[in-house]
Amino acid sequence: MTSSSTLRCTCGRLTGPILLAVAAVSAVASTSAEGRVLTSDVVIRGGTIYDGSSERPFVGDVAIAGDKIVYVGPTGRNPYRGRRLIQARGMIVAPGFIDPHTHADTFLTANDPTNRLNLPWMMQGVTTIFTGVDGHGQPGGKVDIGGFFKSLEADKFGINAAAYVGFGAVRRAVIGDDARAPTADELRRMRSMAADGMCEGAMGLSSGLFYAPQSFAKTDEVIELAKEAAKRGGVYDTHQRDESSYTIGVVNSTLEAIEIGRAAGMPVNFAHFKALGVDVHGKAPELIAAVEKARASGVDVTADQYPWEASGSSLEASLLPRWAVDGGRPALLKRLGDPAQLSRVKAEMVENLRRRGGRESLLLTARDQPWTGKRLGEIAREWRVEPIEAALRIIRATEEGSSVVSFNMAEADIKLLMKQPWVMTSSDGSHGHPRMYATFPQKYAKYVLREKTISLADFINSSSGRTADRFKLDRRGHLKSGFFADIVVFDPDLYRPKADYIEPERLTEGVQTLLVNGAVAISAGKPTGVAAGRPLRKVPRAGSCS
Repeated sequence: MTSSSTLRCTCGRLTGPILLAVAAVSAVASTSAEGRVLTSDVVIRGGTIYDGSSERPFVGDVAIAGDKIVYVGPTGRNPYRGRRLIQARGMIVAPGFIDPHTHADTFLTANDPTNRLNLPWMMQGVTTIFTGVDGHGQPGGKVDIGGFFKSLEADKFGINAAAYVGFGAVRRAVIGDDARAPTADELRRMRSMAADGMCEGAMGLSSGLFYAPQSFAKTDEVIELAKEAAKRGGVYDTHQRDESSYTIGVVNSTLEAIEIGRAAGMPVNFAHFKALGVDVHGKAPELIAAVEKARASGVDVTADQYPWEASGSSLEASLLPRWAVDGGRPALLKRLGDPAQLSRVKAEMVENLRRRGGRESLLLTARDQPWTGKRLGEIAREWRVEPIEAALRIIRATEEGSSVVSFNMAEADIKLLMKQPWVMTSSDGSHGHPRMYATFPQKYAKYVLREKTISLADFINSSSGRTADRFKLDRRGHLKSGFFADIVVFDPDLYRPKADYIEPERLTEGVQTLLVNGAVAISAGKPTGVAAGRPLRKVPRAGSCS
């Protein structure tokens, strides 16, 4: 996509031909200030180093001993001889990328050790993911932070993982799928579950107020659970109630989330921040203004974002009105069997399809179905029915829901949000969408190289140091002595997304070396099979869990 000469202009310090070789050989020895030669496990030599901040890069070395970085600086001053030398001349050397919003459940719960390596993220250069997002909780919709972390330790996982307490998982465990407020006793139980999750190491409270049954919760109910996370130093992370014009609108929904953080006394992070659908295209300046005003007033607000014009969801969440799913799937099917209620459902689905962009905006991605890989309009034509009737036929046939890729965002909004200094990179990675396999190289290839929306330093900072600093990850996200050795070495000419909307599950290429906690997880562009990931438990505020 971009010539080497263009990339040198972007990076500023790249020199010489692209070369990477990994060998267990002795490095040319340098000496310490006292004249002693020091030995480390790994030396990454001569790469163009971006340290995770927004500072300019430099050419130099990184030395690793055990799971920590022991040296970052010019090659000539490196006192370490590496038992293993990684020649990185012409390569980008950066902190391993951190993805604060993923749906990696199928990898977390896999029996196959290869699947537990989490290659879709690992091959992008990601060394840390966050899970339990959108309020969904731990794998299977559980509320079990402690058990989740123990399973990671017992079964081994390829990269580091942090987790949220899921507001939706808590609500469903106590109330079920009903559209009602909790009783006083139910609210007490929900608060207790949120507190327990925080004391077991959760990052904070995650919500997905767009999704039923979380959408049935009033703001005050969310605040009460958020207060429990706030007492223990947590973040409120939210798939906000409305990213479009479904209910209260994206601007009012943004203000609601900010108010939850203000009332609970905690930081707020907007997950996959966007303006979704034709009614709200061009709203990014208003969203930014709302966040900036909150930040100026003392509310700690940030956001993460994926670099794709299409979102990923389910056909049900995209098109069905929320009242129709009150009580869960059995209640939905009963309503669809009632002609009067069915007529009302269809009318609202027509409007929801319009705001999404119409029949051709929804790509059906559920695996191994007759409609897989087709647009809703295409399958409707094949079946000779209206698009809403086709959608209802699919909804009736799929008990677990049918996933979709929804083309509904404007490039101008994506770019403007991406430029904000409080916006981080995330994937929202889910099956059937290329964002699971290719988010970080997509941002690099499209928005750094081709569109020049942001600089390479900004891309790396928003994908590593900015994220680690925002969530207070202990000694991660930066290339500094004493920090954990989560490090990516990628070829700037080859690091590209291979996955796309037609073939969404193709592994990224271009990461030549990846270290996770000092262990080499990718070598010469291939996974080594080493699973060195760790659970990242957040330490609760002192005295808050006694």
